Order: sequence, then C-alpha cells, then structure tokens
Amino acid sequence: MKTLRLLPWIAGIALVLLVLTGPGSRFGIWDFRFGLTLMRYVLYVGAVCLAASVVLLLIPKSRRAQSGALVVAAVLSAATVAPVLYQVKKARSLPFIHDITTDTNDPPVFVAIAPLRASAPNPVKYGGEEIAIQQRKGYPALQPLSTETSFEAAFLAADRTAVSMGWEIIDVDAQEGRIEATDTTFWFGFKDDVVIRVRSTDDGSVVDVRSKSRVGGSDIGANAARITKYLQALSERI
Repeated sequence: MKTLRLLPWIAGIALVLLVLTGPGSRFGIWDFRFGLTLMRYVLYVGAVCLAASVVLLLIPKSRRAQSGALVVAAVLSAATVAPVLYQVKKARSLPFIHDITTDTNDPPVFVAIAPLRASAPNPVKYGGEEIAIQQRKGYPALQPLSTETSFEAAFLAADRTAVSMGWEIIDVDAQEGRIEATDTTFWFGFKDDVVIRVRSTDDGSVVDVRSKSRVGGSDIGANAARITKYLQALSERI
C-alpha cells in the first residue's frame, strides 16, 4: 500500500523535473545537453508510472484501496509523457536539419552574426545540396517573397517586421539589403540566428530569409516555422 501511495509523488516529481529541464538550461543552471538527457529519463519514469497506475487500476483490490492515488498518478504521468512523445514524433516526421532558407541555391550569408557563432557547435557555413535536398522534401512550400514594392520600401518593411517579431536585431545594412537578428526560444533559451536579404528586381524586389540554430542536430521545425511566420507578417506590410 505504501508503494501505491508513492506513485503520485514519483509522477509529480517527474512532471516538475520535465518543466524545469528547459528553464534550467535557459538560465545556465545546467548545460542544455543535461537538460535533454534529464528529459529522456523523466520520460522513462513517467512511462513506468503511467503503466503501473493503469495496471493497478485494473486490479480490483488495489483499485479499492487507492483508486484516488492511482488516478492522480496516471494523470500526472500522462501529463509528463504526452508532450515529450509529441516532440519525439514531430522530430521524426521532419528533416534532421537546423539550417533553413528560402534560397537553397544562394542562401543569405551571416556577416555580423558570424563572430557571435564562433564557438557554436553548428558552423555558420551552409551545408550545401545535402541540406537543400532534405529541406525541399520537408518544407516544399518555403519560398522567397516576391513583391512589386520597391527595394527601399521593401527593406524598410522587412526591418520593421523583424523588430515586431521580438528578435534581437544585431545588424541592419541598407546598402547590402541585409538584416541580421537573433531569436531566443522560450523554453530552453536556444539561440537561433536569422538573416534577411532584400534584393531589387526588374518588377520590384525579392526577400529571402535564412534561420539557423546554434546548437542541436534537429530544430523540430522551429526555423521553418519562424521564417513562415516572418514572411506572413511581412506580406501584410508590403
């Protein structure tokens, strides 16, 4: 019976640790790798607690003795397991890449941000056709934004839109048509860098965007989602 009463506490601790994995990394309490490892072990604990709670609820004797505790343990365990499994499933359904651009043949280049990434595990250089093939397969709808708006007006709109996204603006070069910024993710506090390139065309201008994570092999779709959100916001300004 004591074991049954412990299940909700174990499940609760697992849920609390899951919530702390991100903030612990974001605020420098531990390295992000430790946070990800902790998340994996929390998933194991949560899965065991969930399975044990369900099995025990099916046994009449234990159900009569501690039904409330078992239900609480099952709910807390499910709350721990479900979001982690969702992220795992999402990661497996998307390309295992972390550098996304609207122009895979001639991606925008990081200039001002390059020194800030000097010690980052992911190099600033684009990975070439190998990455481009995976991106085109995983995100076929990602395209540059072509507009009849003049270069000057498009660049101004691009700059204002970047500011409205809440990113940290690192550099704005109107002569080169380049805007660089850094976005910090909410939970783990990962730094993802963005470079926006505006070019003049015969019909107006074209805007390309590149978003790249500093750490991690897979971005779980974050960079593509960031670019899509930015271009949608920009299209409403020009």
